[in-house]
Amino acid sequence: MAVSFANVNSEAGLKKLDDYLLTRSYITGYQASKDDLAVYSSFSAAPSSKYTNVARWFSHIDALLRLSGVTEEGQGVKVESSAVPVASTPDVAEAKAPAADDDDDDVDLFGEETEEEKKAAEERAAAVKASAKKKESGKSSVLLDVKPWDDETDMTKLEEAVRSMKMEGLFWGASKLVPVGYGIKKLQIMMTIVDDLVSVDTLIEEHLCAEPVNEYVQSCDIVAFNKI
Repeated sequence: MAVSFANVNSEAGLKKLDDYLLTRSYITGYQASKDDLAVYSSFSAAPSSKYTNVARWFSHIDALLRLSGVTEEGQGVKVESSAVPVASTPDVAEAKAPAADDDDDDVDLFGEETEEEKKAAEERAAAVKASAKKKESGKSSVLLDVKPWDDETDMTKLEEAVRSMKMEGLFWGASKLVPVGYGIKKLQIMMTIVDDLVSVDTLIEEHLCAEPVNEYVQSCDIVAFNKI
């Protein structure tokens, strides 16, 4: 079922979207889609941080676009029509007539391949193979719940300790504090990982719940795990 929002550049529109994203990671479904791109594209500027849920979602979609390599703003483009032009068909007699300036003696269809040509072909094959291998390495969007020891834990230092964990293929995203009761708040933080480089279970067990981060972190759980 399609969803609709008011102007997201207005206070009312932002408030509605913020309420909508309170219990959702994406506009529709459990992974980023064209619906997210449609809403993202309607923003004239990044939303204010006071709209916590919108800011988290906006930063995450922005990070996904940057990972895909789409970062330039461009100079603006207008598409007049999506119709495919019909190619003109040349006159049959004209098509059959040989070009007067053609010189068949310059074309050697069965000549031996030169060393330069062999090298160029090998480089093209290697590039295609490397590109295919790179595409096989998928990415995932992961939302974590990070819980402190008690209500006296400094949540600012807790988040700094979590984000201090850096490794190849790991990208931290937006975060927010969520009340859990008795004055205790947990940290919800989004991250994007390259599947072949980062194991979430290993990250949690050997880093986020190990020294020195466990000075602030009692436990860490996966809330949502979506392939990108």
